[in-house]
Amino acid sequence: TSIAFTIAEEMKAAKRLAATFFFSHKHAQKAAVIIPTIAYQLAIAFPRIRDDIVKVIENDDSLLSPGKSHADQMRELVIKPLKTLRFREEPYAIIIDALDECFSSDEAARLVTLLTDTLAGPDLPFIHVVFTSRPEAHIRAAIPTGVHEILLTTRDDDTIRDVRFFLRTSLDKTRTIRPAVFGQPPFPWPSENEFETLVFKAGGLFVYAAMTMNFISAAGHHPQERLELLLREKSTVGADIDQLYRQIIETSEDPPAHCRMLASVIRLANPLPLAELQELFYADKRSLAMMLEAFSPVILNDGVGRVEIYHASLRDFMRNPLRSKQYHIDRAHVHEHLACCCLDFIIRQDSIRTRAILASPPDYPYPYRLWEIHLQFAYPSSKLRNLLALFAGKTLQHWVQTPFDCFELALAFQGARMTCLSLVIV
Repeated sequence: TSIAFTIAEEMKAAKRLAATFFFSHKHAQKAAVIIPTIAYQLAIAFPRIRDDIVKVIENDDSLLSPGKSHADQMRELVIKPLKTLRFREEPYAIIIDALDECFSSDEAARLVTLLTDTLAGPDLPFIHVVFTSRPEAHIRAAIPTGVHEILLTTRDDDTIRDVRFFLRTSLDKTRTIRPAVFGQPPFPWPSENEFETLVFKAGGLFVYAAMTMNFISAAGHHPQERLELLLREKSTVGADIDQLYRQIIETSEDPPAHCRMLASVIRLANPLPLAELQELFYADKRSLAMMLEAFSPVILNDGVGRVEIYHASLRDFMRNPLRSKQYHIDRAHVHEHLACCCLDFIIRQDSIRTRAILASPPDYPYPYRLWEIHLQFAYPSSKLRNLLALFAGKTLQHWVQTPFDCFELALAFQGARMTCLSLVIV
């Protein structure tokens, strides 16, 4: 992402940047917005085609709807307007960063194919399309032959030297700001052998080094004890990030409960602020707090903004049973936990609060917006069945008496029937 951002800045300075789109697991971007966003940026970058794009949208505003196909959007909003610029000699760049972050496998592959095929067509200005992604097999398979591929390595001498410098500087800072532990002036730490082992374990991977330092320097813990814990288990390869995650999990007081909570936070449709998480996981507030503390080296949480995982590799680790092993929580049970929490939140609201919420569709809290999605994929536990029965007996009447979309509600309950096999609703 840093490289993509640098390229974008240089292309912009050279007046050769056509458009960018930076995906991130931290933000709930949808595949539907990418082509309209590119079209908007093209209109800004090239005022000559701005009126053409505006007229197309005025004639068919469905081009901006989520249901419109990418191919239609690309043809009308991007390709046709760009033909006006076909005689320009300078090459331009469109940069799409982190394809693997927010797309499904199929969506990512289709986007790569769509952009490379359509932008290589005749009567168009010359445009470089720059994709960045982890080397996922489905994305690499979608790249047409002849496309130049640049693989980034973490084992070259320059990268390893940079990671070594980062670790040395970070450890020195930890030593300096903890006089109660290391004395004043601070005594040398760590030993040369410990430092070299840590450098080897980082393996040239900055994210490993950064999370390692978060773990070692966590408040309330002795840095040497944390370092010894990391070094206790020998690695045969550098940058064994799965081993790091397992070691962090093992330091928590209740690994199974905290892994379930972590898996639920990761499985949310979009990241939530801490206050909203506390409301969602109302019955598990203590487990949430302890999980956030135990996993603070790999979770971003300032108490104000959204609670987010530090790196996408944690999401991959938790979702892959071959990687997380005994700490894996299967998808159905994660959705069961989230569906139960959503229903519990909805049931806890009194009638006045329920009507007020349902009267403002754009401002629905997370449980009101996504309870049926989690329900659709949930394991049909007895707890979930009981909560559905409570919802049907206590809260459903308020939903029916408001402008809430009854068709959508009917579909949700049809899904509930399929999920839980039987339901006391007719």
